[in-house]
Amino acid sequence: MSETVTLDRREGPYGEVVLRRRAEHYEIIANGTFLMDTSDGRSERLLIDAALAALPEQSRAGAAVLVGGLGVGFSLAHAAAEPCWGRIAVAEREEAIIDWHRQGPLASISGRALADPRTVILHTDLVEYLRTSPDTYDALCLDIDNGPDWTVTEDNESLYSAEGLATCAARLNPGGVLAVWSAQPSGDFEESLRNAGFSAVRTEEIPVARGVPDAVHLAVRPG
Repeated sequence: MSETVTLDRREGPYGEVVLRRRAEHYEIIANGTFLMDTSDGRSERLLIDAALAALPEQSRAGAAVLVGGLGVGFSLAHAAAEPCWGRIAVAEREEAIIDWHRQGPLASISGRALADPRTVILHTDLVEYLRTSPDTYDALCLDIDNGPDWTVTEDNESLYSAEGLATCAARLNPGGVLAVWSAQPSGDFEESLRNAGFSAVRTEEIPVARGVPDAVHLAVRPG
């Protein structure tokens, strides 16, 4: 078994965040809960691809995307590799994670994307940003928890409530797409999306080596 090395540990306003290395891979731990690692970025890339594919074809060129959660950088890097996106914003509340990308070992994943003039990093809490910002997007690609049923902090639970989903819809342009990453499919969340007025609700699953598949929940704000 590979030795796990702690590279950085910080206490922030939302608790402790830790960056670890296991063999050639990096892991992010928040308050003792494993969030993500660099071993397999398929579902993070699907989050971006599925959102773009769900947009009307005439809306894809120059579309604006908000990535909720910088994480290990797979979603950002994949978005920046796609020329269709005209504006790429990333909301990340943990200063430590931003530092690990700008000056630390995760720059190997996100460095090119951070240098892209379309990219802006918003050092802010995603839930608060969605509530207060007047900005609108063509796609919201959200990956701040292990899913709607397993949140990192209690405050995040509001994002998946009826009020939170209404807030997401308000930040989307008509025909815009909400994409939410989850560590497992959630039929209850699909129902919540429909009840919130979203259309074309569906879930794409990504098989994993062991256990239930990862999932990306997709929904469209009606035009």
